[in-house]
Amino acid sequence: MTGKTILYVEDNAMNRKIVRDLLKRTSYRLIEAHDGEAGVATALTERPDLILMDIQLPKISGMEATRRLRAEAATAATPIVAITSFALSGDEQKAKDAGATAYLAKPYSPFDLLSLIRKLLPET
Repeated sequence: MTGKTILYVEDNAMNRKIVRDLLKRTSYRLIEAHDGEAGVATALTERPDLILMDIQLPKISGMEATRRLRAEAATAATPIVAITSFALSGDEQKAKDAGATAYLAKPYSPFDLLSLIRKLLPET
């Protein structure tokens, strides 16, 4: 049986590698996108069970990508974790206003990320 699918939308290759390595030891299947537009397109075609969305992305921001995904029936209820390295006062609320289910500030520990993923999307 195939594990649940997680889409990671992140423009930084090193950050994608860290998450890829973290999830190798789990039952999750990881797919990746490198900018906001690709993230929206991938989410709509692949229908992931969870989306990890960086906020600072090329082409369209993670906030805008989240808003677009919430407007689509196919992804309206998909959990989205907003991830940002610019954790300023009010950012968490802005992410949630855009439709994010949860918020995680960089730098984060891999344990914290995996714990949040498992809380929102228990492994099968």
